[in-house]
Amino acid sequence: MAFFPASWTRFFHQTASPPYFYALASKLSPWLGGICLALLAAGLYGGLYLAPPDYQQGDSYRIIYVHVPAAWMSLFVYVLMAVMGGIALIWRMKLAEVMLISSAPIGAGFTFIALVTGSLWGKPMWGAWWVWDARLTSELILLFLYLGVISLYGAIEDKRNAARAVSILALVGVVNIPIIHYSVEWWNTLHQGPTVTKLDKPSIHISMLTPLLLMALAFKFYYALAVLQNAKLELLRRESGAQWVKNLLGAKT
Repeated sequence: MAFFPASWTRFFHQTASPPYFYALASKLSPWLGGICLALLAAGLYGGLYLAPPDYQQGDSYRIIYVHVPAAWMSLFVYVLMAVMGGIALIWRMKLAEVMLISSAPIGAGFTFIALVTGSLWGKPMWGAWWVWDARLTSELILLFLYLGVISLYGAIEDKRNAARAVSILALVGVVNIPIIHYSVEWWNTLHQGPTVTKLDKPSIHISMLTPLLLMALAFKFYYALAVLQNAKLELLRRESGAQWVKNLLGAKT
């Protein structure tokens, strides 16, 4: 921490304190929820009403406004879990363990949505609900990794040992993330190549791109809100015998 200003170091340690984090999460949650709802409304209105039909796919392409942000978030959340796992293993930070396990069910939900909506999109486009495509298969493996983290954490009674085990699993499983991302470039696949993330120019009109980016932001704010709520509950379970929890529960009764 010597490389950072003293104020940053103090804020870092303060935020990692369970009672301070709990109070901060409670204050942030209403703002995160409000921003999420506003972005969601704007994104859905733009995507379902303002954006024109696609010249090839017609209106069926509009499922991208759920599918694509969910797929992005499935990767984003797992990378964050791996980062939290590394922090938990190196610095034994309890809050990193809490954030890791609190993220897992949310990431699993995003992955499930991505797979289901991709299947719904694939039926009219490919003529099949499912194909063992490189992108689809690696995304399914990601879902299994999320479920593995959740199951492993629940199977070990000592939650500090459980957190170390899932941290290792999260770090090992992160190798699947670049496979998912580059699968359409490395293998012959039915899944279309990148359109929004191309470095030169996105292959999507601005009228379609804007609501897609709004939906992506809405999903990120939803994740922030949901993970804070999960983390608050996990902290209460872990710290049930701590004085700050007793004071908190006493103040609510």
